[in-house]
Order: sequence, then structure tokens, then C-alpha cells
Amino acid sequence: MLPTPKKFTLCVGAAEGSPKLNAFDNALLEAGIGNLNLLKVSSILPPGAQYVDHIDAPPGSLIPTAYGSIASDEPRELIAAAVGVGLVQGSFGVIMEYAGRCSRQEAEQVVTNMVREALHTRKLELDRIVVKSVDHKVVSSGCAFAAVALWY
Repeated sequence: MLPTPKKFTLCVGAAEGSPKLNAFDNALLEAGIGNLNLLKVSSILPPGAQYVDHIDAPPGSLIPTAYGSIASDEPRELIAAAVGVGLVQGSFGVIMEYAGRCSRQEAEQVVTNMVREALHTRKLELDRIVVKSVDHKVVSSGCAFAAVALWY
């Protein structure tokens, strides 16, 4: 079993690149996690995890990450990604992620609703929601990326 992360950071980035995989990589770099190895995880925030503004981990570190991303090669298309964290006093929380062809405000609304529903389903009382989002108007080949990185 891996150790339980003690910290979490919300990261967003949007960028162009060709092909779409390079747009994704460039969005990761803009989000500040492009030199880390992301391990995609589902959406539970460990109990007692503390919010930290930025990740302090050496390049190549394995970082559990819940994320949403969208890449497009349709010029002028608006794409967005958002993450939301539902914090609960004295318990674990939930993380929700979303990416789609919409504005960042629309993506924020979707993840906020998802957080509320996930906590309601678990019969947990919401303390507060933290949301971070980004949108991007595609020039040639673009990507929007939003993540919650869990680390030690």
C-alpha cells in the first residue's frame, strides 16, 4: 500500500501544441506539473490533507492526481477544464473533475454540482468547496487541463 498523501494542490493550464499530445504536455507545463509523473486516481481527498499553493517535488516524482483535460484541433473552439474539492470537517473529502467544450464558468458550475452530489450521496456535510478552472480558445491544436495533485 502506498502512503496516504498529506497535501493537495489545484493546478490548471492551457496551451497550444502540435499534435494534441504536445498541447497536453504544454498545458501540464503551464499548470506547473509537466515534469512530474502523474498517476491518475479517483476522487477522494484524504482526511486531514492540507491545501498548498504549489507542488514542491523533484522532477520525475510519482504524483497521484485526479484530473480532467480536453484537447481539440478545431480552430476558434472554446474548451475548458475545472476541478472542485469538497472539504468536510473531520473527514475525507471529494474531488471532481470536468473538461468540455464550454467556458470556464460553465465547467466550474458542473464540478460544483458534482461535488455537492458526491457529498450528498455519501451523507457528508459540506464545509466548503474550492474550485479552479481554465478555458482556452483553440488556435490550431489546444488543450485545457485541470488537476488536484495529492502529494507527501
